[in-house]
Amino acid sequence: MERLYEQFRRLIERTDTTFVRYLHDQVIWNNRLTAIVGARGVGKTTLLLQHIKLYNDLQDTIYINADDIYFSENKLFDFASTFYKNGGKHLYIDEVHKYSSWSKELKMMYDYFPDMQVIFTGSSILDIYRGSDDLSRRALTYHLEGMSFREYLNISLGLQLSAYSLEDIVANKVQIPGIEHPLPLFKDYLERGYYPFYKEPDYFERLRNVIGLTLETDIPTFANMNISTARKLKQLLFIISQSAPFKPNLTKIGEMLDVHRNQVTDFLFYLEKAGIIAQLRNATKGIRLLGKIEKIYLGNTNLIYAIGEGNPNIGNIRETIFFNQMKVRNNILASDKSDFSIADYTFEVGGKNKTKKQISDIQNAYVVKDDIEFGYMGTIPLWAFGFNY
Repeated sequence: MERLYEQFRRLIERTDTTFVRYLHDQVIWNNRLTAIVGARGVGKTTLLLQHIKLYNDLQDTIYINADDIYFSENKLFDFASTFYKNGGKHLYIDEVHKYSSWSKELKMMYDYFPDMQVIFTGSSILDIYRGSDDLSRRALTYHLEGMSFREYLNISLGLQLSAYSLEDIVANKVQIPGIEHPLPLFKDYLERGYYPFYKEPDYFERLRNVIGLTLETDIPTFANMNISTARKLKQLLFIISQSAPFKPNLTKIGEMLDVHRNQVTDFLFYLEKAGIIAQLRNATKGIRLLGKIEKIYLGNTNLIYAIGEGNPNIGNIRETIFFNQMKVRNNILASDKSDFSIADYTFEVGGKNKTKKQISDIQNAYVVKDDIEFGYMGTIPLWAFGFNY
């Protein structure tokens, strides 16, 4: 236990609190059981350490990684019990999905240690409703996305730009003081700005490693897959990367993978939960999760550059970034008359020469244009939607 505490203190000393992610101020940190989930590499660990450094007393706080070799021979609950008996009040557990009986032991902590807070992180495929013990009535769950264009500008340029509501964005109210020409910065972000480790010189290699670990470890562990089945995930991702965005033919994809179409649906669910892909649904019954899948995209534009071959299709890039940035705070659906719909708004996404002809007879319809700096009336620059969170 002493070694784990020493590791924790060293991590805290190296933690920079200059830039803190958007989700931090949305989390109710004093809740007794809190889950922060998200795809690999989006910054969950840093978020925990920053909060500890800014707000917790290190004398009654500890951060541990459930994947530490210590827990191959020691129970997580026993560690928590010892910590609690010695005055511990705040227990932060990273990568809890790497520990086999995580849900059962978290439930025990909640039941037996009423004066201790437990905050844990896990892969975005972590489902607290499907563990061996249901935590849904006990834990508050938050989902951390990758960086928005706004956050990328703030961290890379040392700015304090604020987020804007959808209503303000469509009214062309987004202001970026200190930045005269946003387009070069937006293009940089599209290629390598979604993940907080964007400054690393081997960025794409690291990103491909993240994808590999997700496909080879996270999803197979969660879904109890064998090696041969897990290999099908890689094949499916290759198909998607060569075709996105596209409307899936599950039967045809199943034939290509030599699996039943129902298994293809499961694979797509896992890939979406892991943040590797995003599925655009229609408005069937008015409930997003019940809608049919109209298109499949890669999860963000950085993934397109990391695993795609040749020059990425610019139309794919534009639709992907709009979907990626807007689905965080909005219920975004496919539109039968344009590209996307959000509530009463309709959006057609294109380049600077895109016209309003396709949506001319639709109320609250907007043309979203790439390669323009400023919007006017019903035309909005694509980069502005990167300020929604």
